[in-house]
Amino acid sequence: VQLQASGGGLVQAGGSLRLSCAASGRTFSSGNMGWFRQAPGKEREFVAAMDAWTGHTSYADSVKGRFTISRNNAKNIMYLQMNRLNPEDTAVYYCAARDRRIIVSAMNRAEVYDHWGQGTQVTVSS
Repeated sequence: VQLQASGGGLVQAGGSLRLSCAASGRTFSSGNMGWFRQAPGKEREFVAAMDAWTGHTSYADSVKGRFTISRNNAKNIMYLQMNRLNPEDTAVYYCAARDRRIIVSAMNRAEVYDHWGQGTQVTVSS
């Protein structure tokens, strides 16, 4: 299984970016999927996640209302639409997938995910 994240870049505060995560060897129609990020000198933190079966989504408080996780099952791609970006959103963003479905309350824990992408850098200038 491989996850390939892309779409990062440099954007001004207030701007938008859409990250993509393409999967090979698995689909996004089962289990759980999520996005995490890691800023320099900080630990990896949860951003957003989705239950593949129900479509239920979960977001970190810091991105709620600005970021949206979604998927395209036909293309086997997961997305993270990021709007109203601010410098605090600067980080390397990682996509992740879990094969066996887990309860919603656990989707924000990095250790429950089985597969990880390589990360894509997002830099927001002030």
